[in-house]
Amino acid sequence: MKPASASHAWASAKPPLLRFLDRCHQDFSAETGGSVADYIPELGKADPDHFGISLATLDGHVYEVGDTGVPFTIQSMSKPFVFALALDTLGATRVESTIGVEPSGDPFNSIRLNAENHPFNPMVNAGAIACTGLIHEARGAEAFEFIRQALSRFAGRELGVDEAVFASESATGDRNRAIAYLLRTNAVITDNVTAVLEVYFRQCAILVTARDAAIMAATLANRGVNPVTGEQVMTPYAIARTLSVMTSSGMYDYAGEWIYRIGIPAKSGVGGGILAALPARLGLGSYSPRLDRHGNSVRGIKLCEALSAHYDLHMLNRSDDARNSIIADYTIGKSPSRRSRRPQERKILATHQDAVRVFELVGTLSFSNVDYVSRQLATRPHPQFVIFDLRRVTAVTRAGARLLAEEFRELERLRVTVILSGIKRTSAGWKIVQEWTEGLTNLRDFYLLDTAIEWAEDQLVYRHGGAIDFDDITELSEQALLAGLSTEELTDLASLASVKTYRSGERIIAAGGPATSLYFLRSGVVHVTLPDGVRLATLTAGTTFGEMALLEPVRSADVSADRAASAFEIPLRDFERFRRQHPRAGERIMRNLAQLLAERLIVANAKVELLTSN
Repeated sequence: MKPASASHAWASAKPPLLRFLDRCHQDFSAETGGSVADYIPELGKADPDHFGISLATLDGHVYEVGDTGVPFTIQSMSKPFVFALALDTLGATRVESTIGVEPSGDPFNSIRLNAENHPFNPMVNAGAIACTGLIHEARGAEAFEFIRQALSRFAGRELGVDEAVFASESATGDRNRAIAYLLRTNAVITDNVTAVLEVYFRQCAILVTARDAAIMAATLANRGVNPVTGEQVMTPYAIARTLSVMTSSGMYDYAGEWIYRIGIPAKSGVGGGILAALPARLGLGSYSPRLDRHGNSVRGIKLCEALSAHYDLHMLNRSDDARNSIIADYTIGKSPSRRSRRPQERKILATHQDAVRVFELVGTLSFSNVDYVSRQLATRPHPQFVIFDLRRVTAVTRAGARLLAEEFRELERLRVTVILSGIKRTSAGWKIVQEWTEGLTNLRDFYLLDTAIEWAEDQLVYRHGGAIDFDDITELSEQALLAGLSTEELTDLASLASVKTYRSGERIIAAGGPATSLYFLRSGVVHVTLPDGVRLATLTAGTTFGEMALLEPVRSADVSADRAASAFEIPLRDFERFRRQHPRAGERIMRNLAQLLAERLIVANAKVELLTSN
């Protein structure tokens, strides 16, 4: 038998998290404690050995172990989603005036109301029936379909109903009828009790799988955005309030113990399911129908305990450090733009090198992260320009965006121009930032960081009496690569050159092509980019490009005209003949090339040092 190849072994390897879930499934499958719910006869028919585990990440990946495709009725796991739906549909004022948000300390089916004769919270039966009643009041005969469609959006697929379980619940639901009539007596329910209960029983009989439960939980954890479909299912307000009540009351009279030990907002159902939503992290769904005395899945509880303990997922044990939000903090004195500058421009920028400060940020712009950035900005005198590079920022919280906007307004008062880079105008983060920065006059944005730095440098040059004239015409004697050549040598070299002109956007050199000429930029601007579009440099009149032809026979980058440009082109074969005829000049040119390459390396090393020292 041939040994498996390394590539095959790698392809068959399991991610660590999936291996952990596998171990949990194997270990907890041996747990036979608890019993299947039988107070609803149809639920008693469930196979007690079924056990499925699914975990969904916020980028839409779903891990599955065991019986994750086995359908079971959602039961009380529907409660958080219907509460969120009521908040979105009817508004917080209407819902919160009818249903409380305090833990009851009683079993889920307790026939008891709070001091205002309202349900304690939407996670117990009384509160859930009241929620369904509110939606029935608003939607009438369409209420159930409205609920089913909402739950389907959370799951990312159409969900059906177990009609046998619905009929069984309806036939044995006298306790829920007692709760509903108590609510009707206290004007919590205003519609026909029988009609409301029919919707409630049918809602509890909706069929889901452990995979569905994980995706639904991940949607809660993702501020209402389904990570698989990308749909914004509910508003962040409704989701945040729902998770709050799940935290305090989602696991019935075991809720306090649950949040103390496990620390993840969760909801169980007597069908054997548990879903747990860790905000900004993951969603977990499990199915195992053996229940403990609280009505929670025995294996599901053990799974959640193991996951939380092993990976330290308790939501109150976060270790995010705001200081890690800044990956680099520097001025243009340490890392200027890639644009070549003339002596007068370089002198101005060297004199005012601290006038442009750059923050390269990473991760989530949260309240604490933005606060830390603003305090770092205040550690030195305010610059004239501050650039926030957001290309590595993965998310912006509303609190972070608001604090950022308040910082921008303070900078506006201080006459500091704010420049954003690396943010796509179509992104959710940009929309949040726009919402809070509307009306600011000191705000600019560029997608590329180098473009942002270049723009700020240009403004400094203009402010301090300099000029940037793209129409200037330079001669070979002004080229740094040819510094030190005599008049005679320059005259002989000029005789080999032809002047070429280029339209704006025209490609002059193509990466991968043969290196056959040297170019000395006479007027205009060109940019040098790698094949993947990364800009290496912006060159202005008086600079050389294509000079690597002296070392490499194949072009490694593209060169294109930013605007109308002209250049002296010297064929490489003629240049080599010139070097043989003028050995002193040839040696001088190679020394100049070495100096130019060393300067580029110094700039690159300075950038690496900035990124590794923060």
